[in-house]
Amino acid sequence: HIQHPQGRREINELHVPLGRAIRLVMASEDVIHDFYLPDFRIKQDVIPGRYTSEWFVPTRLGEYHLFCAEYCGTNHSRMRGRIVVLEPARYEAWLAGAVADEPPASAGERLFTELRCITCHGTQAPTLAGLFGRRVRLQDGTVVVADESYLRESILDPQAKLVAGYPPLMPTFRGQVSEEQVMQLIAYIKSLSAAAGSEAER
Repeated sequence: HIQHPQGRREINELHVPLGRAIRLVMASEDVIHDFYLPDFRIKQDVIPGRYTSEWFVPTRLGEYHLFCAEYCGTNHSRMRGRIVVLEPARYEAWLAGAVADEPPASAGERLFTELRCITCHGTQAPTLAGLFGRRVRLQDGTVVVADESYLRESILDPQAKLVAGYPPLMPTFRGQVSEEQVMQLIAYIKSLSAAAGSEAER
């Protein structure tokens, strides 16, 4: 299952524009898989419990094989698909051609409200505006970068890396949200950083 930042979803296919850098952020809910594009000479493990990422730039138009290159269970041989590389204008038309699902950031914002995250973040817990990509000081004195992996861990195991100056009040959402919902929450937090940057430029 693949979802574009604009909301469009695909199953066993990935449409991409020619000549543009593509970054995939991947996660597995069950076992180790491997996202393998032999024509692009790239292969990346997709591991339960953490995010992995992979970059590529498509340089030729056409359709290319996509495989899982890690034995992942009984139906491993069925885990195959295709990458479709389109001219940028055709890609934009394809992207706009179907009714898009809710974009991940919008779904994350809705989930953020439904889970009542809004009641603490910014008051009893750190604000999330401008957080993504920033360095965060922890209670033990170490500093981490607030990337996708840090945010995922903070949602599922909030006591693992406590932010300096805040008590350990946040409950775990492990078992309460799916991997897709975690990705939606992270997309929303990332959008808050973009919004904070736009405000700072004014």
